[in-house]
Amino acid sequence: MCVIEDLAIVSPDMLLVSNWDEQYVQLLDCLKGKVLSEVKLQDRPYRMCLTDRNTAAVDVGGQTIQMIKVKDKTLTKGRELTVSGIMFGLTSSRNSLVVAYCSPPWLEVKSMNGKVLHQFDKSGKSQHFKNPQFMCTTPGGSVFISDYGTNTITKVDAQLNLLQTFTSQLLEVPHGLTAVTEDQILVCSSKNHSILLLQPSTNTISTLLGKVDGIEYPYSLAYCPDQKKVYVAPNVSTDIIKVYQMS
Repeated sequence: MCVIEDLAIVSPDMLLVSNWDEQYVQLLDCLKGKVLSEVKLQDRPYRMCLTDRNTAAVDVGGQTIQMIKVKDKTLTKGRELTVSGIMFGLTSSRNSLVVAYCSPPWLEVKSMNGKVLHQFDKSGKSQHFKNPQFMCTTPGGSVFISDYGTNTITKVDAQLNLLQTFTSQLLEVPHGLTAVTEDQILVCSSKNHSILLLQPSTNTISTLLGKVDGIEYPYSLAYCPDQKKVYVAPNVSTDIIKVYQMS
């Protein structure tokens, strides 16, 4: 049993998992449900994203970004990047890393070498965010951020310009999110025990999966475009990742 903080699709048959309890990032065989490789980290892993098909960036302890290489079904540690505060969220967009911080909540874009490229509201004066946590990137490079403190989803571009903010009664304690297309974003609504579908072009949010489908306290998720499958992990100690087929 473990607490899974985040998921990332490496290939149609391989999934990366950040195992918070045991301080591992693990590579899973999606078909056989077994661990192919794992690396032990110096602290607990939180958010995670792929920077390319062979490299993952992992938030370690909220204080370091650990790069991890994926080659021949084996994980190895790469270099580490320092950050500018305590991390809450992490994703990649257009060969850069996008980081969400807390106390105060603000955003930053860093190059793969750690250079700061863009910042949004480092002073916290705008008070746009309260608890930005999970982030995802669309194929076109837009970034979506879930904020469980304000029960909102925010869309920014690759330079952190604010584009849209989404609210709904269905958005209760939003956590993990993933992009299916440029106009289809899946969101974990933990308190509602549901996976929501956000469509930015129409500013609509609807329920895609709910308790009747076996969704309970959803926390993180990942989408595999090749197989049109959604992988969902709950915010509880478990060794089960649920898989759903999208039409």
